[in-house]
Amino acid sequence: MRSMRTWLACGLAMAAVVLAPAAAHAEKRVALVIGNNDYRYVPKLQKAVNDARTMGDTLKQLGFNVMVAENLSRQQFSQTLLAFDNAVEPGDTAFFFYAGHGFEIAGQNFLLPTDVPAATEGQEELVRDASILADRVIERLQNKKARTSILVFDACRNNPFERSGTRAVAGGGGLAPMTQLPEGVFSVFSAGPRQTALDRLSNDDANPNSVFTRTFTKELTQPGVNLVQVAQRTRRLVSELAETVRHKQIPVYFDQMVDDVFLNGMAKGPAAVDKPAEPQQKLAALPPVSAPRIPPANESLNAPIAMFSRHNGGWTVTFSIADPTLGISWRMGEAGEFRETGFMDVLDPRTRKRMPNPSIQLSADAPAGTIQVRYVDATGEMQGPFPIRFEPEAALVRDQRKILDMTATSWLSFREFNGLLVYYTHLMSYRCAIREVRIGIDTAVPDKVLNMPGCDMRDPIAIPSNATPYLKLPPATKFVSVELTYRDGSVSEIKSFRR
Repeated sequence: MRSMRTWLACGLAMAAVVLAPAAAHAEKRVALVIGNNDYRYVPKLQKAVNDARTMGDTLKQLGFNVMVAENLSRQQFSQTLLAFDNAVEPGDTAFFFYAGHGFEIAGQNFLLPTDVPAATEGQEELVRDASILADRVIERLQNKKARTSILVFDACRNNPFERSGTRAVAGGGGLAPMTQLPEGVFSVFSAGPRQTALDRLSNDDANPNSVFTRTFTKELTQPGVNLVQVAQRTRRLVSELAETVRHKQIPVYFDQMVDDVFLNGMAKGPAAVDKPAEPQQKLAALPPVSAPRIPPANESLNAPIAMFSRHNGGWTVTFSIADPTLGISWRMGEAGEFRETGFMDVLDPRTRKRMPNPSIQLSADAPAGTIQVRYVDATGEMQGPFPIRFEPEAALVRDQRKILDMTATSWLSFREFNGLLVYYTHLMSYRCAIREVRIGIDTAVPDKVLNMPGCDMRDPIAIPSNATPYLKLPPATKFVSVELTYRDGSVSEIKSFRR
């Protein structure tokens, strides 16, 4: 069987933490662990079910209510995820673990149910449609407003459609890096790009778990250790184990978290301080891992949040403050004078005084930095300053994604001019939030990739003069379907546009 053009997954382990505002009810811990061994049409695995059971036992020790599922078909996988959705409530801590076959197509990582069909070169779409998109799991937990969501994937990265064997066989390949994760996400991969993760160290290795899972579960139970430290320790230990058999496997991680996350108690005193982290792996595709954020002593639950909106003239930053305010001031960076935002010609019914202007303007070329915001509360006391991080590229992607979601009916438009044309000008205007656009002509399955110009941060909405924002269609065309893959890896619903 010819190998598929895509690199198929062998040894994916990804952990992602998504943080949302805390809910009012008491937090509970809920976990779903899945292990798939018994594949029908591709090579079976040996340790995935064991990995899931070990992870389930570990999470029970950490106070999770654990749901365990094994050898799931596509339908069973979907039903299990739905049951997990129903178990998660706002404010909960949710943990998802998957062990089994996985693969990467066009920069997206997929999880394979046990009834995934065998495939040959050119049949990637067949497999994609029968699998679970890893980014969907993150998106679902975000939608459930879990306070903390931890996702761990230990998925096979040898080609299950070409050769037999188990995850013990290390081969070529590599994971698609997840460089565009939402704010508040923590992710760790069991192996770096172009590396593979070992299932066992040798044929004499009797450990029932993969090299990553046996290490990661042990580190999770260490008291007083946060998730960043868990990832650092796991990376060091796994790479040392792999080196004993002359294999290169160095787990990497991304840290987009705002707060520390401890699963087995917080550190107490100097004795619990971990030794300095080893230097970060230097990879062009991966951003450096940031140190855990320590909230300022004066930070409250009512700290302002900000919405960033990009327009032709630059950036509008709108602050949202829960407390009634008598005035708002800000500065960029740690030094300099604070500037007042001024007032609007409207009264705040809570204070019976003029409402402070909640918005400020930044130039189009404003660099990344920290905006310090403070406000005067209703009693006249100054609150803050509170730091708000400004990342232009990430803010642009979030803003354009929101616009695309709100204007889905405008993605495509038809026009008859020397034939039938379909315009995708709207998509091109907000292309900075899009990784890929696929359309289908008279089919509900988008199977054609539209060419899009690159994102220009200097003028992101402008369409280049040499770009062609339309396609010529056969005169008898009845409808066009469209599907967007966003920069964060999530996929839109398939929309249909009729003439």
